[in-house]
Amino acid sequence: MTPARHSVSAPAFRWFAFATFLGMILIVLSGEAVRLTGSGLGCPDWPTCFHGRILGSWGIHHAIEYGNRMITALLIVITAVTFVAAWLRTPRRRDLLVLTGLLIVSILADAGIGAVVVYSKLNPWTVAVHLMVSLAIVVVAAVLYHRSKYVYGPGARRDVRDRHFLRIARLLWVPFVVLIATGTATTGSTPQSGASIGQVVAPRMPFTLADAAWVHSAAAMLFIGLVLGLLLSVWRSGAPRALQLGVRRLVVISLIQAAIGVTQYLSHLPALLVELHIVGAVSLTIGVTQFHLRQCAHDREPGTEKRPVAPLAKVT
Repeated sequence: MTPARHSVSAPAFRWFAFATFLGMILIVLSGEAVRLTGSGLGCPDWPTCFHGRILGSWGIHHAIEYGNRMITALLIVITAVTFVAAWLRTPRRRDLLVLTGLLIVSILADAGIGAVVVYSKLNPWTVAVHLMVSLAIVVVAAVLYHRSKYVYGPGARRDVRDRHFLRIARLLWVPFVVLIATGTATTGSTPQSGASIGQVVAPRMPFTLADAAWVHSAAAMLFIGLVLGLLLSVWRSGAPRALQLGVRRLVVISLIQAAIGVTQYLSHLPALLVELHIVGAVSLTIGVTQFHLRQCAHDREPGTEKRPVAPLAKVT
């Protein structure tokens, strides 16, 4: 059968999925930049900025806050285009359509939560939900990008690399969610509420920064201990290389993230280190997701295989 004129190949769709994945990461980082620059109330209205208008007495905080909203709007467009690409993909796959559709709904819901954040004057509980939902969307986008490169569906190969590590990968989500939840609680206790001088003073969570930081540190130490134990177990069991690589990445990211967290706390939360800590949280989210996905081996989609690096010619 001749492909339709406007069909999208599997290799081409992978780039649509990749663009969506990068967009999800960008929106998390830009949202944190809004908080760290005190621009959370730069636009007191939503979705407009000033009483039904976009333009007004424009300033840096207004530009940063509305710029974040524009990134969200652009991300919705990119995801919608990816959904159309999934529909036109040859062969069409139901899982890719479901994932892209879920992303569109999730982004719209997260934008709605953003509106609640604005109208609640940066209530820390709504900010925490906003961040956790955004990280959950990153997980879905990572799954979409992964599946765009591999064959899934009826009759596709699905070889479990190690059933023992598959169970561990599933259970690892529990301490990871605890880690993220305690991290958002710590964020809600910091002086950086997202508001700037002269704006309404945003409330903070009803516990001290020191208490929240200690609880979060305990959750971090538990998670690091688990991944270190997992690394030892994978190394001694002779597990497949894909699993070994996934665990090594988790260990490296966890240790770097812990070092940043301790440094930012001892240095009184400089904005740059806080932003780097969010970068680490996103990286760790992707790492846990990829480790889970690596538990099963699938065939690559034709045209998406990794190309071997050609050896350098010898100079004679």
